[in-house]
Amino acid sequence: MQVSFLGAADTVTGSRHLVTADGQQVLLDCGLFQGFKVLRERNWEPFPAPVETLDAVVISHAHLDHSGYLPSLVKQGYTGPVYASPATRDLCEVLLLDSAKLQEEDARRANRYGYSKHPKAMPLYTLADARRAVAKITPIPAGREVLVGRVRVSLTPVGHLMGASAVTLRSSEATLVYSGDLGRDDDVLMPPPQRIAQADVLLVESTYGDRLHPASDVDEQLGRIIRETVGRGGRVLLPSFAVGRVQALLHSLQKLRSSDRIPREMPIFLDSPMAIQATALYQRHHRLMRLTSRQASALSDDIRMIATPQQSERLTRSRYPCVIISASGMATGGRVLHHLKTMAPDGRNHIAFPGFQVAGTRGAKLVAGATEVKIHGEYVPVKASVSQIEGYSGHADAQGLMHWMQGFTSPPAKVFVVHGEPGAADTLRLRIKDELGWNVQVPEHLSTHTL
Repeated sequence: MQVSFLGAADTVTGSRHLVTADGQQVLLDCGLFQGFKVLRERNWEPFPAPVETLDAVVISHAHLDHSGYLPSLVKQGYTGPVYASPATRDLCEVLLLDSAKLQEEDARRANRYGYSKHPKAMPLYTLADARRAVAKITPIPAGREVLVGRVRVSLTPVGHLMGASAVTLRSSEATLVYSGDLGRDDDVLMPPPQRIAQADVLLVESTYGDRLHPASDVDEQLGRIIRETVGRGGRVLLPSFAVGRVQALLHSLQKLRSSDRIPREMPIFLDSPMAIQATALYQRHHRLMRLTSRQASALSDDIRMIATPQQSERLTRSRYPCVIISASGMATGGRVLHHLKTMAPDGRNHIAFPGFQVAGTRGAKLVAGATEVKIHGEYVPVKASVSQIEGYSGHADAQGLMHWMQGFTSPPAKVFVVHGEPGAADTLRLRIKDELGWNVQVPEHLSTHTL
């Protein structure tokens, strides 16, 4: 068995792991690189392996850093099958089509206003590419095996996001388990990650490999921000991931409103067509969540859904106190940028990021205290309050990662720590080595390991 690390080997983004076993090549995840420009430029490079040699792609979950490169792979000529859980397939349809639409819009805007460094700005892929990619996804229910040649592929739910799964590959050479992104035992929406008993080779994520989640009450923190901001006549902007995070925020806001910890009459806007679609999918797949059917259906109660660009423009021009949830979660694109441009210069407002911010993104710069940010080719002053509410993260923290690995009944022969910033990945590596005594390393980008 060989494993080639084509992404998420020196960073927390761009998840792509190529496994060769029993004469088959299976790509685990097909994610976009996000964050620093040097990482985003990897998206534009040809895929590091001949796409015609790939026999299958397996997507652990729908987040773009795990699925967002799939339309580009199809654009480059990939014609094989793509496997994912049923909910991941549904969410990928929303996320990938939205990603393509935003890229086309950004390219048109850059060409119209001339702020691209290239003679003509082009999207990485188009809506047509995304539709072809989605059409290739075959759903696999949890626990059911499919064959790729002689390699057996199965999925195990791991919380984190609706449909998120660990991937198990069983071949005559070895059994490999890839964790995908692991969820929390105390997640607001999703049940705890299911454990797996056996693996010869383990690929484990390390997003929070060097830290623990804060013990603070996220509902109370969010409620305090809203009360203080509305009290001074300001507005609260919540840049949020459209899938998973928005639904957790809606659940918190409904609890705060029903308990009178925020004004019941205060308008709450959801300005993200993708998040509106994703919320409907969460309500449709509510049996996968730890919420009751009533709690799931209540997510959208009295939430003002902003669907059209014209509605979003009117909301951007408004000045009355309210809460606006908009995507993207790290302020890398989407409608949230228009709200940032109008809200950031006003000291009465508050911009609260409910989750992890990848280094190099606008969100990370704002949380770090930037006094101005570049949006659509111009610098925007930041006078609004900026904060980060870390407790909404859907990732297992360092202790949660260790707890999940302790579920293996025997030590894997080899462990690779992936999908983490260098500090987080190496910290988790040391814990695995010292506390579990396992053979573990952090792979380098584009390295290949024969096992």
